[in-house]
Amino acid sequence: MIDPVISQSPEIPFTDYSRWRLRLGEGGRHTWHYLKAEEEHEEWPQTDIDRYWLGLPLVSSKKLVTIKPAEDAFEAARRGFEFVKHIQAPDGHLPGEYSGPMFLLPGMVIGSYASGQWFEEEERLEMIRYLLNRAHPEDGGWGIHVEGPSTVLGTALNYCALRLLGVDKDHPAAVKARDTLHKLGGAVASPSWGKFWMSVLNVYEWEGNNPIPPELWGVYLELLPDWVPIHPWRWWIHTRAVYIPMSYLYRVQFKVEETPLILSLREASVLRTILVSETNLPQELYTTPYRFIDWPAQRNNIAQIDLYAPHTVALDILNTLLSLTVESCTIPAIQRRALDRVYELICKEDENTCYQDIAPMSKMMQMPSGSTRKTRADFMWVRPDGMCVRGTNGSQLWDTGFAAQAVVETGLADLEENKASTLNILTWIVDSQMTENPKHYESAYRHSTKGAWGFSTKEQNYTLSDCTGEGLKAVLYLQNKWSDSPKLMSDRRIFDSVDLMIGLQNSDGGFASYEKIRGPRILEALNPSEVFGDIMVEFNYPECTTSVITALSVFRKYYPEYRKHDISRVVSKAINFLHKAQRPEGGWFGSWGICFTYATMFALESLALVGETYATSESARRACEFLLDKQMDDGGWGETYKSCETEIYHCHERSQVVQTSWAALALMFAQYPRRKPIARAVKLVMSRQLPDGSWEQEAIEGIFNKTCTITYPNFKLVFTVWMLGLAHKYLQRTDLE
Repeated sequence: MIDPVISQSPEIPFTDYSRWRLRLGEGGRHTWHYLKAEEEHEEWPQTDIDRYWLGLPLVSSKKLVTIKPAEDAFEAARRGFEFVKHIQAPDGHLPGEYSGPMFLLPGMVIGSYASGQWFEEEERLEMIRYLLNRAHPEDGGWGIHVEGPSTVLGTALNYCALRLLGVDKDHPAAVKARDTLHKLGGAVASPSWGKFWMSVLNVYEWEGNNPIPPELWGVYLELLPDWVPIHPWRWWIHTRAVYIPMSYLYRVQFKVEETPLILSLREASVLRTILVSETNLPQELYTTPYRFIDWPAQRNNIAQIDLYAPHTVALDILNTLLSLTVESCTIPAIQRRALDRVYELICKEDENTCYQDIAPMSKMMQMPSGSTRKTRADFMWVRPDGMCVRGTNGSQLWDTGFAAQAVVETGLADLEENKASTLNILTWIVDSQMTENPKHYESAYRHSTKGAWGFSTKEQNYTLSDCTGEGLKAVLYLQNKWSDSPKLMSDRRIFDSVDLMIGLQNSDGGFASYEKIRGPRILEALNPSEVFGDIMVEFNYPECTTSVITALSVFRKYYPEYRKHDISRVVSKAINFLHKAQRPEGGWFGSWGICFTYATMFALESLALVGETYATSESARRACEFLLDKQMDDGGWGETYKSCETEIYHCHERSQVVQTSWAALALMFAQYPRRKPIARAVKLVMSRQLPDGSWEQEAIEGIFNKTCTITYPNFKLVFTVWMLGLAHKYLQRTDLE
């Protein structure tokens, strides 16, 4: 292993941003490239899409900029969509960033370093710049996500990444981060994912990890029938995807070779001398000399700042049993069989997803296992503050599906100037539907994908209930918008989507994310992550349930006879689930957006489609009053990610245009009868529209597993347009007070 060039310069590296290009590949694939030769600039000129995401002025900015503010909400929406068209890909989809978690980039760096697959120099420099820019301004550490406080997980892993990328230990940023890490207890107090990655990097010993035996997949549970409640195939899909390669590396005790850099990370000195006491040597990751650390004693040593899901007694007992049985009584033949089985599943995941895998974390864990670096660049994204790693290979379908609905429901699609753009959206969404099941369908424990849409691209090849709902709605809206609308999707493919959604409903009427619920909720007692909540099995979500309800409701307007009794039953059960999921204070808890504002918008849309509005439904009235109670003095709404952690509404210090749009849409879906709250929201969002028609990025919009935020930067361009366009028509109603 060759260590990268070390830099002691305190200056933040910066490449020439005029040389970066975003290649928009087939199906919505995104990869960034740096042009080194001058002649390449003319052959591949920089576009407005490139410049927008790099934070550079748009070439067409003079055309877009208007001095006079919009006169009404529809004009503001029209200007907003005009801007959207300038950053829309030629094939119709909306490219986007989708970053925020601060454990993704170090996973990318360590996984690449461990597999000997390094980065281009420009990528390396921009990753350094991102880490330096994202260090906490007060203490220099890093959190689990960009808005969170410094944690051991974030600080230890990003410190390792910074050093691997070439930053010297005496760099001011490294010194400051190291001081924070030591105050938090040192790297030994990292949660399990941090312990795992540091073990791979050979700066933490495998004995300091709780057992992650591949035998769970490879041998023991193969002897049990699939109906056994603890069988791993019943776990949530992301948990399965992570712990399969994790167990492989754990069993082979994978370690990178010792180099001066690795030894320095352990001890901060490669000199071994009896003249200097090791206890007096300055440490990098630890506050105790490496050779004196009691590694098994660190297995459950987790810093309080990191701990969201403490170990249960059941998990501690399980870890003890695994240590005493699987780990202490090793049988080589069983270990070989287990390794063969998990490696087989790793290969099948690659093949099922065109090497995209479900997310970058599992992708990077698979690389040291022998998986290819192919598609690694799909997760790397250049921002104005450096190169980050996205939460998947993008959010293409999710963003574009909402844009389609916004342009139709606001009437913007009726304008001739928007027709070509809107038809491009239709073409891309139709092409993004999955029409076959995965290659390794049953043997890899996958759910059907025939008729589904995923979160990002078709090739990523994972069903999502809500993305299928939003994708189908977009197609139905656009294929039936004009008399000459092209019928790009056949009835059979539309029916496949409907059949898939019907089959995803759980027994209580709700819908989960990727699959039906396979395991009992009690399995959450075995959550080993320490930093996330609700990761062991699927759960029903109001947002996912709403997407399916609304899709089926729109579908039966155009196809009233197809499975009409099944659809009526599914929708009725789903509405009952929403009623039961409503919190006593009136809102719904959101698990994928922040938080009550987000989920309440979805829920009220569903209720309205079955005739439950403010005038007819006590549930809808309570929800509206809940939202109105949160409206801020300036007419907007703002909620922080703390709501997701605590399940109690936490007001942001400043209103947000995205959440203001969500709340106003919710009130309009519910047919709230008073004009003033919606008019105030419109005024707030219009006041923040920039002269080019766009809006600035404000607080982060997304969340997952209770604790980790993630960005949806296209939301500020889509939901604002959607809300303003609808509000223009809504506020003209004569029956409003």
